[in-house]
Amino acid sequence: MSKPLRKVVFPVAGLGTRFLPATKVVAKEMLPVLDKPLIQYAVDEAVDAGADTLIFVTNRYKHAIADYFDKAYELESKLHEKGKAELLALVQGTLPRHVRAIFVTQPEALGLGHAVLCAKPVVGDEPFGVILPDDLIWNGAGKSALRQMAELADAQQAGVIAVEEVPHDQTDKYGIVDAVPVDGRSARIRHMVEKPRPADAPSNLAVVGRYVLPGRIFQLLEQTTPGAGGEIQLTDAIDALLKEQGKVLAYRFEGIRFDCGNKAGLVRATMHMAMQDPKLAPTVREFLGQL
Repeated sequence: MSKPLRKVVFPVAGLGTRFLPATKVVAKEMLPVLDKPLIQYAVDEAVDAGADTLIFVTNRYKHAIADYFDKAYELESKLHEKGKAELLALVQGTLPRHVRAIFVTQPEALGLGHAVLCAKPVVGDEPFGVILPDDLIWNGAGKSALRQMAELADAQQAGVIAVEEVPHDQTDKYGIVDAVPVDGRSARIRHMVEKPRPADAPSNLAVVGRYVLPGRIFQLLEQTTPGAGGEIQLTDAIDALLKEQGKVLAYRFEGIRFDCGNKAGLVRATMHMAMQDPKLAPTVREFLGQL
């Protein structure tokens, strides 16, 4: 029987400059896809994977995410008084009772690797997940992407990284893996290359925002030499883990990924989610027909 992944890290310290001026006051992870913010989809995925401890790595100015998962006494009281039980359940259900949220400050924006390293005191030496909320991955009623990866990581006793095929001319926008197929969805990684030119890319399998990693990655991050801009890259530490342990898997998850780190992806995600709603789908179809 697979062991649940107990801890998941959410690097959420970014400024969201692609969505200015909205993100001047709204954290990009709080941008809504219909009636739920991006961070809620990410948290739901972590909980589905078995997590009971969620570590948000944020900056000193972003309070919206902590406020969102905190208890809203006045709002809950008014909903209760007016007998709006369904809305009250929605407000109280952002975080299940058995799940705790821990907030860690990243003092400087020194890369994804540094953000993950900030979670070390909470995670310790056990395997953990990383979710980048910008990547919304939807699998309907099936297992979430992180749950699929956690089960594979436990079965194979290996780190697992989510990958997705991208057009060859876009490899310079992603970390790309050189991997040997194991089965239909997983492959054993030989090497990782950060944003290679299409002519130099070993494949078109791009790393996307989901990871299941052993606690050992923290020591490797501490040993990682900062690159351009003084940033510590998670990719470099994973490459070191690969050389040390020889087994990190790339996994092509079941589900659809929406890159909500840009406007086009957020629009696609919103349209997709609207089409999943029986009440909204006819309105969307009618509107698109008019266009």
